[in-house]
Amino acid sequence: MATPESESESYSHSIWRSDVVVKNPKNVFMQGKWDSLAIGTLSGVLMMHVLALFAPFTFNWGAFRVAIVLYLVTALLGICLSYHRNLTHKSFKLPKWLEYLFAYCGALALQGDPIDWVSTHRFHHQYCDSEQDPHSPHEGFWFSHMIWLFDSRDQLEKCGEPNNVGDLEKQFFYRFMRSTYILHPLALGGVLYAFGGFPYLVWGMGVRTTCVYHITWFVNSASHIWGTQVWNTGDLSKNNWWVALLSFGEGWHNNHHAFGYSARHGLEWWQVDMTWYIIRLLDVIGLAKDVRLPTEAHKERLAFKNE
Repeated sequence: MATPESESESYSHSIWRSDVVVKNPKNVFMQGKWDSLAIGTLSGVLMMHVLALFAPFTFNWGAFRVAIVLYLVTALLGICLSYHRNLTHKSFKLPKWLEYLFAYCGALALQGDPIDWVSTHRFHHQYCDSEQDPHSPHEGFWFSHMIWLFDSRDQLEKCGEPNNVGDLEKQFFYRFMRSTYILHPLALGGVLYAFGGFPYLVWGMGVRTTCVYHITWFVNSASHIWGTQVWNTGDLSKNNWWVALLSFGEGWHNNHHAFGYSARHGLEWWQVDMTWYIIRLLDVIGLAKDVRLPTEAHKERLAFKNE
């Protein structure tokens, strides 16, 4: 009779064109613990994808321009610059009014309020590619890409209570955003519909949000599966050029896992990093302070040594 261990091993497989082995495959849709949060998350993601399907039938240049502007505002300024490099990793400081403005842009990306997003990402770095990682590709490409979002209790079981965001929970603005989070994207949708009707809603919410979803998710999935490792980080993080181009520099992911505190992810001159260019601009004009970069000594410690 097969033991539980042998049954688990029989399902192990390598992800296509990579050395990543799926050790703990999980069918969230069959095995997940569905609660109101998980159902709400799945409903929101599905709604944005369905809305995006109307794009070919509603195209006009005004709606397209709105989608591009909101894509830059919510993905570049909101998720990459604010949620990730500023709030999660504290790689630079901003005046509070600007910090809050950029964080508000992140909330409009429909990826969660700042406290929730930052907590999950800090857990990812703390437990990277272990059994406690909220979204490791060891549980499968699609799990790490998006399916992990739909099992809200899984992260709690893996990581425990979200006790790693005390710095944000002390601030009224972030507590307010957590308690009113869903109202802000809904208000944006209402404004878009008022100014441009259904085409603006399709492109400004459906197309834009779906694109930002998958670009962000590729950092969690593809950048832990395909690419190159320059630094000995002890995890699966990879530098992936095409993810970096899509995600404003976030795809230089092995660089990032090596130097999580660094405001710059594209460490080589040819590694395009649009988020870093914005941070550097803010630094030059005096709005960004205490911008952190890797030291040469730290680089030397993490570089792979030639045997």
